[in-house]
Amino acid sequence: MKNPLSIEQIEEAEPYLDQLVEMLVLVVEGASIGFLPPVTKEAAVEYWKSVGESGISLFIASVDNWVVGSVQLHECSSQNGRHRAEIAKMMVHPDFRQQGIARKLMIAAEEKAIQDGKTLLVLDTREGTPANSLYNSLGYVEVGRIPNYARSADGTLHTTVIYYKQIGRMT
Repeated sequence: MKNPLSIEQIEEAEPYLDQLVEMLVLVVEGASIGFLPPVTKEAAVEYWKSVGESGISLFIASVDNWVVGSVQLHECSSQNGRHRAEIAKMMVHPDFRQQGIARKLMIAAEEKAIQDGKTLLVLDTREGTPANSLYNSLGYVEVGRIPNYARSADGTLHTTVIYYKQIGRMT
């Protein structure tokens, strides 16, 4: 990566909507992040507009003011789960993979969770993807696997892997 990478938490997706939509459409072509390809522009716009909901922190990675990655931190809304959060929708633009962007996004989300007093993070991802290596390298612990959890565009059912990580100060 020749140009400096910037990671920031943003309050709303609207100023970056076109870039986020483009990235989502491209990422869904090869990744399981809750959508099936092809994702229409309209569906992607609707999705990103919904991300501004309360309890979701959105982080973006950008190079030359162009969004090349994002991750979300979802607070748990139940009373007995306010100490935990979920990492969701980790994505990196296909042209910018293998450059450490996902790792930096994850670290930013973890730091925010610690600032917010969270002590437990959870996430899930499809078995066999590069994301599994990333999460392992960041200290996430595999809890288990659920077979036939997510369907791909061709109808194949895939196993998902569930991870957790203890962070911050336990009280």
